[in-house]
Amino acid sequence: MISAIFHLARLARAGFVFAREGVFGVIDPEPLPPAARLGLRMARLIERRAEPAAVNRLSAALSRLGPSYIKLGQFLATRPDVVGDALARDLESLQDRLPPFAQADAEAMVAALTGKPVAEAFVSFSPAIAAASIAQVHRAEIEKDGVRHTVAVKVLRPDVRARFAADIGAMVFAAGLAERLAPEARRLKPLEAMADFARVVTMETDLRLEAAALSELSENTRDDPGVHIPTVDWALTGRDVLTTDWIHGIALSNQEALIAAGHDLRALSKTVMQTFLRLALRDGFFHADMHPGNLFVDAQGRLVLVDCGIMGRLGFRERHFLAEILYGFIARNYRRVAEVHFEAGYVPAHHSVENFAQAIRAIGEPIHNRPAREISMARLLTLLFEITALFDMTTRIELVLLQKTMIVVEGVSRTLDPDFDMWTTADPVVREWIERNLGPIGKIEGALSGAGELGRVAASLPALATRAAALVGQLEAVTRDGLVLAPQSIAALGRSEAVHARWRTAALWVAALALVGLWLAVR
Repeated sequence: MISAIFHLARLARAGFVFAREGVFGVIDPEPLPPAARLGLRMARLIERRAEPAAVNRLSAALSRLGPSYIKLGQFLATRPDVVGDALARDLESLQDRLPPFAQADAEAMVAALTGKPVAEAFVSFSPAIAAASIAQVHRAEIEKDGVRHTVAVKVLRPDVRARFAADIGAMVFAAGLAERLAPEARRLKPLEAMADFARVVTMETDLRLEAAALSELSENTRDDPGVHIPTVDWALTGRDVLTTDWIHGIALSNQEALIAAGHDLRALSKTVMQTFLRLALRDGFFHADMHPGNLFVDAQGRLVLVDCGIMGRLGFRERHFLAEILYGFIARNYRRVAEVHFEAGYVPAHHSVENFAQAIRAIGEPIHNRPAREISMARLLTLLFEITALFDMTTRIELVLLQKTMIVVEGVSRTLDPDFDMWTTADPVVREWIERNLGPIGKIEGALSGAGELGRVAASLPALATRAAALVGQLEAVTRDGLVLAPQSIAALGRSEAVHARWRTAALWVAALALVGLWLAVR
């Protein structure tokens, strides 16, 4: 009861901020019941009147509510299946720039990790140069073997876990109310979405997990000449602190600086998209927050990826699905695109492959023979998911995150090059993956892998046969001689039976006394 009151109080505060910022003004009152329409009108009485069209109302409200709600908005921007495409696009503009917390608090957390004062662990340690909802970043210098190295030190906000826990508890409470009181909301699975959000936040608030993601990403891309991932300094990394190489580069959001430095924006646009596709298809592990602020270009012209708090994973089946879909649209083989959906189990078997292929053709044909700048692969995937919904395809979280990331990446590439050709750029990466994994080499490797599994099973057959023979012998002995118990087992059974006998005796005495009492009462 107390927790419910606490959650309601936090939700009431959020409701006031939403009303003040005019969020309820974007809700259509017509489908609402009379009581809800009345509540909506009352909420709009306190709406702020200043330039409602100049800023996204929901983004402004979430920014006012603080770190937890900013992060919720950014998370929902990756879930158009929950909030819809229009709202997801609005939430993409949500800024994650907050005032830094005290320098003393940051240094105390670093000292707790290193076991010594910051002045001893670092040659220099600057004030925060960037602050977001989860953490802030400091520029520092360390000395190794007499050589100074510049590093980036990311420090978690001191109260972030407690604050997130309180706010997420209220959000989960609200999601539960929505599922109970609004049957139409159950289709969006708000409780499931909040559980996913809580998992994302938990991972982002443990900087060791981000360090592990950076390390894995670095291993996956070590042979990619146009990509660089900051190196983690594990000796200066813990749950609340992450230390990496300092990136000397230019953010992709600063096109003027990129041009002044002599970088080819058209080549960069291809590198961004092909890097994302390689991470998704080849590795099945991709950066899921590739906005321009997280992408840099260093002096060698390499694309540098930072801030790996949100990562996506795809299994082989999902990668197979993605590659064949992209290649099917490139080759205009709509029948194959449809078959892949059925083979992956995404579309129930009772539907017609031919009808599904016809629906996919309606998406694919309009995009051919059009200028490249007018064709959006991300939009194509969005339309594809809309059509698959008509054929009872259930929501796949990993595919939704992939789709949303592709929308962002494609937007970055088109910003760098307005004539960006998604099809030509994607073709070599997709073709390489298909030839490598679904062609003769892939089939041979699959056969060898299967042979290896059979070999391991065959190697264990003698031991399995020995155990089976022993088991058969024991069963024959039981059949012939009856079940023979060990003396310890017999003694244990005797003690158990004695205990049961004492309880039965006690129960009989209680029943007898009760009957005597009843007889005396009747007399």
